[in-house]
Amino acid sequence: MNRVLAILVCLSLCGCGSYRLGTTLPPGLRSIHVPTVVNATAEPSVQASVTAALSEEFQRDGTLRVATAETADMTVEVTVTGFQLVPLRYSRDRTTTSEEFRLLLTARVRVVRAEDNGVMIDRPGYEGETEFELSGDLRSAKRDALPDASRDLAHDIVESIVEYW
Repeated sequence: MNRVLAILVCLSLCGCGSYRLGTTLPPGLRSIHVPTVVNATAEPSVQASVTAALSEEFQRDGTLRVATAETADMTVEVTVTGFQLVPLRYSRDRTTTSEEFRLLLTARVRVVRAEDNGVMIDRPGYEGETEFELSGDLRSAKRDALPDASRDLAHDIVESIVEYW
């Protein structure tokens, strides 16, 4: 019985042999610069919301330290390429009037290594979204929903950068 127990303990510990705590980032990549996001949409103030959300998400995650351009190991360049409102639910009284929307942000992301300007990541297709009900006018509702979609987009970007390696 002791032999069986010893074998089971050894087998269970073998599965943990390659597990390690901490970051999987290569040595020398510990900080990131977050310049102002480029807004390639017609929607105003998207760049401010996404830039703030991105800086906050890097700080919240804690894997990379947000730094200035002069001291950072890499820079994340984000271009918001899409701002889309998708109607989700229509009014019972007026079937052409939407009461609930999904706000969808799309972006292209480049991560550039500071020491040699080598492009580490360059891909489109990052998305952030939120759903909101129309209360009042559409302009105010979009403005109120933008920070949530920005945070979702920032989470997608930070997660992909930190887990890239």
